[in-house]
Amino acid sequence: MTNSDVNKQNSCMDDFDPDSLMVTDALKNIYAAISPISESEVVPIRESLNRILSKNIVSSLNVPTATNSAMDGYALHGNDIPKKSTSEIKVIGTAFAGKPYQGKVGQNECVCIMTGAVMPDATDTVIIQEHVERVDDVILIGAETKLGANVRQAGEDIATGDIVLEKGARITPADIGLIASLGLGNVEVTRKLRVAFFSTGDELCSIGEVLKDGNIYDSNRYTLFGMLSELSIKIMDMGVIRDDREALQQAFEKAASQADVIITTGGVSVGEADFVKEILQATGSVNFWKVAMKPGRPLAFGKIKDAYFFGLPGNPVSVMVTFYQFVKPAIRHLMAETKTETVTIQVPCISKLKKRPGRVEYQRGILERDKNNQWVVRKTGAQGSGILRSMSQANCFIVLPVNSNSVEPGTIVEVQPFF
Repeated sequence: MTNSDVNKQNSCMDDFDPDSLMVTDALKNIYAAISPISESEVVPIRESLNRILSKNIVSSLNVPTATNSAMDGYALHGNDIPKKSTSEIKVIGTAFAGKPYQGKVGQNECVCIMTGAVMPDATDTVIIQEHVERVDDVILIGAETKLGANVRQAGEDIATGDIVLEKGARITPADIGLIASLGLGNVEVTRKLRVAFFSTGDELCSIGEVLKDGNIYDSNRYTLFGMLSELSIKIMDMGVIRDDREALQQAFEKAASQADVIITTGGVSVGEADFVKEILQATGSVNFWKVAMKPGRPLAFGKIKDAYFFGLPGNPVSVMVTFYQFVKPAIRHLMAETKTETVTIQVPCISKLKKRPGRVEYQRGILERDKNNQWVVRKTGAQGSGILRSMSQANCFIVLPVNSNSVEPGTIVEVQPFF
């Protein structure tokens, strides 16, 4: 038999595989198959960070509630400001934030006013204190201040009836303050998604176990835990499951009974234990895809009972790449978040990058400023799918399109920041 007689299959070493699914198509298939959860719960606003709003927040009041001063200065009638030269205005009182001036302000009169204090009746302009000369109870003003200056109108920020935050928004620290400004102490959000995960493989050891020949410590569960922890969800770490049919069957059944999403690492590529695929296909509807990407070609997706399932590759970097490209956006969609697109930017690459056409490549990079204070990106070093250090050093992916070749220094590339 000669080499030409061998019936070869496409492998992860090949750059082009006609049976591979494009990354964008794989993500479209996932989105088409999943439906956001509809259950919600009410939580205190201090516990709402990164949660997803389950209904619009509508203001029941104006913010500011009353027209007030934007600066420390003097509140007066705008028509008292001279067209040219100067005018003398009498100071008849003081308005503090939370303690309005109660009297009337006549022509050629003013009130000393602090930032945030309610504007006295009939006044419409504030001249900042740096633009006046004061002698006893009289100020001298010039013509530089315009009518209506330095005043915040009632409802200028938010008006009664405004939709302040829309359903599906992820709550940020600023949003929490915004909600508090409406006098709301609680907010209705989508319930937390339940995600179970475990690793498969006889070679894997948990931290604390003694390594034997051929064993390695399981890093995948820890990187998964870290990535999932950023999403404000309920996490179920089920440990390492051995390559045993009964143990795997029990693990899948337990996970499916308790979780909305199941994630596994290892056991879904060509050449791995066949009974893993048999169990998945027997207990649910799972598709096994080859995706035109590097690293991370093998990917399984489907449902096990009522839980969505993601079977990720076993190599540590492949796990992280496929999680960021498929699992994270899918989880955000399941949580009913409306804006789930991944942010990318275009910057010059200062490293030479090796690539052949056929797959999208996610090379690990460091986004930084150069000596001219311009953003550039460089690779972290060796890009193997088992080199987890390349992810630890990186703060972004350098995304190289399917049909692109190697990249020369100075070329503009697409970058997907982690921050």
